[in-house]
Amino acid sequence: MSLLHRLRKWMDAVSGGEYRVSATELSALVTAKEKLYILDVRSPQEFRGDGHIAGANLIPLGELASHLKKIPTDRMVVTVCRSGARSGSAHAQLQNAGFTNVKNLSGGMMAWQSAGLPVVRK
Repeated sequence: MSLLHRLRKWMDAVSGGEYRVSATELSALVTAKEKLYILDVRSPQEFRGDGHIAGANLIPLGELASHLKKIPTDRMVVTVCRSGARSGSAHAQLQNAGFTNVKNLSGGMMAWQSAGLPVVRK
């Protein structure tokens, strides 16, 4: 079993389910250069003003349905918002659209920043 496979199994176990990822787990995946698509579903003002995870892609929740073709299917998609509620809705939309490798960042950017992880503000 590869290290990545073991990390994913561990991540599923400690995050409380196969559909969530904690801020520290996501940070470890980013550091390991895992193929990810980080989908931030907040408003453009929140994305720029409050900061975002480096490499995150902004598609506001209200626009998600019309932008599904922009989201890759060949990698894990991690949905992100401020607290985890909107990204939970985005997670459900993606699953209903047939995406199979989707996780929701537990606690959203609040958890990311509480963990002392870096944000980009632009």
